This record gives sequence, structure tokens and C-alpha cells, in this order.
Amino acid sequence: MLIVTAEQMRELDRLTIEQYGVPSLTLMERAGQGITQAILERFAGNAKKGVLIVAGKGNNGGDGLVVARLLKKERIPIAVVLLARQDELSADATHNLRAFLKLKGKVSEIGGDNLALLSQQLSKNGLIVDAIFGTGMKNDVRGRFAEAIALMNASGLPIVAVDIPSGLDSDKGTPLGVAIQAEMTVALGLAKIGEVIYPGLNFVGDLAVADIGIDARALTAVVAKTELLDRDNLRSLLPRRAADTHKGSYGHLLAFAGSRGKTGAAILACRAAMRTGAGLVTLAAPRSLNSIFATSLVEVMTEPLRENANEVMEPLSDAEWRALLERKNALLFGPGIGVNDATQNTLRWLLRNLSLPWVIDADGLNNLALELGRLRHAKTAPILTPHPGEMARLVGKDNATVNADRIGIARSFAVEHRCHLVLKGARSVIASADGKVFINPTGNPAMASGGIGDVLAGILTALLGQGFCAEDAMKLGVYLHGFAGDRVAATKGEIGLIASDIIDDLPAALSALASSKS
Repeated sequence: MLIVTAEQMRELDRLTIEQYGVPSLTLMERAGQGITQAILERFAGNAKKGVLIVAGKGNNGGDGLVVARLLKKERIPIAVVLLARQDELSADATHNLRAFLKLKGKVSEIGGDNLALLSQQLSKNGLIVDAIFGTGMKNDVRGRFAEAIALMNASGLPIVAVDIPSGLDSDKGTPLGVAIQAEMTVALGLAKIGEVIYPGLNFVGDLAVADIGIDARALTAVVAKTELLDRDNLRSLLPRRAADTHKGSYGHLLAFAGSRGKTGAAILACRAAMRTGAGLVTLAAPRSLNSIFATSLVEVMTEPLRENANEVMEPLSDAEWRALLERKNALLFGPGIGVNDATQNTLRWLLRNLSLPWVIDADGLNNLALELGRLRHAKTAPILTPHPGEMARLVGKDNATVNADRIGIARSFAVEHRCHLVLKGARSVIASADGKVFINPTGNPAMASGGIGDVLAGILTALLGQGFCAEDAMKLGVYLHGFAGDRVAATKGEIGLIASDIIDDLPAALSALASSKS
């Protein structure tokens, strides 16, 4: 699903109207039709008790007035409360107000701060339509508007928001002081970024998108580089196996992972890679840990590395590197390796020389943060998989700053440093080096558990090894990771889920994704 910023949506509207000849009133009429249809499909019972349209003076209010007229034609009891004087309405809103009044519709004005009339109407109806503010709102909601929103939220009635819940920042998904708590939002034309990320998701309710007839040429002209991942579209990416293939057909992965006290990270990543379809996996780790890995990873080969007295691997020569990388198809660097001179030297060599697709995760990112300038000169652009804390270290900011602008920070970092990035968390953000961003809808709070990130790293590396480009590996891998987590949580509950549960479900999750059934 394509999603846009408020500015992009305004430009799409402008081009459709000014260049491609669709009158603005036609767009408003289509918007009202889409919202009305959604109301009748989802809230028919509530609507029969009466629908209260709370409208502002702009075109969002105009959309609400179209809904009022169309519902009245369906013999639904309608009341309209304007949070403005009639002479303050936009031209298109005024046109639709007159059309509603011609049907003998009832309209009340609240031009000041006396909201008693709104309170009375709230007690008489079964459904509210929020048509106060649209996507252009950027300042905190104050005065009678803030009070009206508070009254509407406290009413206990379901609220259908027109385009976006009033008071919600359409780009960042943050409430502007106070915001409508909708049970359903009908986005007009395209969904807005703030509607598909947190905290916006907490205000939007069920999200529907109404086709208002944006011209296809306008969509071509306004290049929107943000998408919400969709299961149906991802299905075409799923790997399919021919009958005459063998283990060498599905990639040989090399994982640099694990250290004393952190062997679990390496084990989880390697197991996840195998469960995602990797043909072969070799784990390179300090020699003293080999017995742990050899007994825990029956299907994985190990490459014991020389180590010093502190059980830290010794640097490899170029000849040793060539031997280690021979016939490998992808590389994972980081889970549980620690941060020390040896791991930093290893990362420097990989950035300078590695020609394989690769993933940097966990301690690999902590090593990278110490010498970030080397990243943009990497021979092969890696996929980075930071959680917000690791991302904060990479950009030199705090977690709150990262979480306040996850999309912007992920996109700018990937472009500036010529890499690919998965910023993990609720609604993980995927950013490509070319500036495209994808938002992942799968996953749940049960996945807030140690080792879940190592599983993702293994999944991504396995997909790279099977020949996926970085963008497709991230899209499918991140979606699959959360999808398996959702499946496990649905059967086991959200408390106590562990990383191994997700690994064990990966084959079945891949099969379920391939099916057209939900």
C-alpha cells in the first residue's frame, strides 16, 4: 500500500484538479461517497440511532457535509454541528452546506466557546463523524476545538474520522496536544504516513482507504517513496524450489558470531538461517567455543578460529580470508561477537574487501558506530539491523529522538551512508540506499524478548544467500519475522514467547504466506 506525506497528498490533489481537469467538488463528492459507504458497511446499526457530523470550516468539514447529505438520503437521522460560523467555511464546504440545507438538514453553529450544544447532540446520536481538521494541521489543538475533541472522545460513541483523526500529525503520527480517538478512519485517496506508524495507530482504529479518483498521471509525477508492506504483494517474492535442485542451490552462508557468554546469539542466528531455507551455514567463532556450537548446531558447520589468551579471535590474513569466503554466498557479522580490537579489525577488512551481500547486526553495529565514516565507502552496501538504542549510537542521538522520527532518520541514514537499514521496533522501518522506505505491519509485543533480533539477522542473511536483492530480502524477511511471531503469539499468548518459538515456526509461516488463505 502506497502511503504519502501531507505535502505529497496536497500536490496530488492540485495536479488532479489543475492539470488533469477533475473539479475539486468532484473529489469532495467521491470522498463523501467513500466515507458513507464505509459507515453503512461497518456501523449501520449505530447509524440508525443517528449520526452526528462535527465539522470544521475547511475542506475536511466539506467532506463531512457530503456525508451528511448522502446519509440523509439514506433516511439516516443526521445532525451537523459546525465549529465555525457558516460564513467562515471554504468555498467547496459552503457549496455542500447549501446542498445539505436544501434537503432540510439541520445545522448548528458553535462560533464561540459554548459547547453545551455539542454535548446535547452527543447524547442523542449513535455515531460521530469527525470532520474537524484535515492533514494540514501542524500546531497544537487549542480552545473550543480541543474541548470538542475531548467531549467527543469521552462520549463513548464510535467515531469515524474523515481522512485522519483531527489533531493527529499526518506525517509523524503524534497527537497535537489532543486528538480524536477514532474507531475507524477513512483515508482519502491514499493513506497518510502518520496513520500507519505509532503512536498514530493508537488513534486511527481500523483504516480504510477511499478511492477519490486521483489521476494516475499525478501519481507518476509525485514520486512517493514510502509503502506499507502487503502480504499479497510479498507472496510473489516467496522462494519456490525446483525438483532438480540441491543444497548448493540455496546459498552457503558464513556467520561471524558468538563469544564467551554470548554463544546463544550465534546459535539463534544460524538456526534461523537454516529454517529460512539456507542450503548450508558455516559459523566462524573462537576455537574454544567450538564444542558448544558443534553440539548445539547439528546441521551447521563450524570454522574454529585462532584466539588469544582472552578467548578473542586472532586477525586473519588475506589468504585465510580468501579460503574462508570461498564458495560462500552471503555473510552475517555481529551477533554476540563483542567489541574489541579484533572485531573492529575484522569489520574494517569486510568493509574494504567483501564482495558478498551481507548483514551487520548487534555487536557488529556497536563496532561500526566507533568508525562510522568507513561505512559509506564499503565495497558492498550491507544491511544494518539496529534497534532504537543501536540506531541512537550510530547517529549520535538519544533513543527518544530516534523514535520521534523513525522514518526520517532511517531514510536519511541509508541514503547518506549508502547502505540498507532495518530500524527494528513496533512497525519496523525498512530503508534502502535509494531513499525508498517500507513499513512493516507484522509483529507484536510478545516479540520483546532476548534473541528475537538474532533470528531476524539469520532470516535476512539466508534470503541474501538464496539470491534475493537487499530490498526484497528486507521486505520479505522483516514481514516473515513478524508474521511468524504473530502466529506463535496467537497460539501461545504474548507472554513467554522466546526466539526459538519463532525459529521453529518459520517453515510453517513460509508455507502459510504462500497460501492465498488468511
